Amino acid sequence: MSTLYLQIKDDLLKKIKSGEYKQNETIPTELDLAKQYQVSRPTIRHAIQLLVDLGYLEKRKKRGTIVCNQKIEQDFTRFIASFDSQMHQKGLSTQTKVLLFKQEIANDEVKKVLDLTENNLVYKLVRLRYIDNKPNVLVTTYIPYQPFSSFSKIDFSNTSLYDSFKKLGRPIHKVTRLLEVISSDETTADLLNINKNSPVFYFHSYGKDKDDKTIEYSISKYRGDINSFLFDISNTN
Repeated sequence: MSTLYLQIKDDLLKKIKSGEYKQNETIPTELDLAKQYQVSRPTIRHAIQLLVDLGYLEKRKKRGTIVCNQKIEQDFTRFIASFDSQMHQKGLSTQTKVLLFKQEIANDEVKKVLDLTENNLVYKLVRLRYIDNKPNVLVTTYIPYQPFSSFSKIDFSNTSLYDSFKKLGRPIHKVTRLLEVISSDETTADLLNINKNSPVFYFHSYGKDKDDKTIEYSISKYRGDINSFLFDISNTN
């Protein structure tokens, strides 16, 4: 069997990620794959089992081996880290498109969250974030213009917001998140490439510095079909 099964596993995984083998559909039989790769069935079986163990494939009676609906485990609910760093640690590629970045007068909701006075300016930053070339989350972030006026020169399509806070000596020290599940509206569905009224995870995030001052208010809409969230709960008794 040598390492052939590893090469076949990698090739099958490539076809799964590219969409050649689509989610919830069966892949070719072991016999067909053995003929295709010109190897024995045990070699194919070993390669398939590795992908089953990794959660990419599932064996079902009377149906064969199907491609699982892959979900990305988001663990920002457990610790503070940038979107890019979390995904890169999982071996996933990321891309960010800045849809809007402007200064505006804070509305009543933003003013209250960021503890601003009348007519204070904020940045409104809207980003569409991709994982492995698929739109994953739409994020709208509000940041006080002062003391972050230098942010106007930053290209947030390739620069981390959290790293930018840190460089100015105001790193995010604590984050509070509120999670709801809502139905996507037409605009969100179009941007995230999902059907209208599909479920999305809807987060309100409040990022505070070490002085307990809220310097980031983000509203995030995560696709419900490809994301899952991990929460750690400890017994404090």
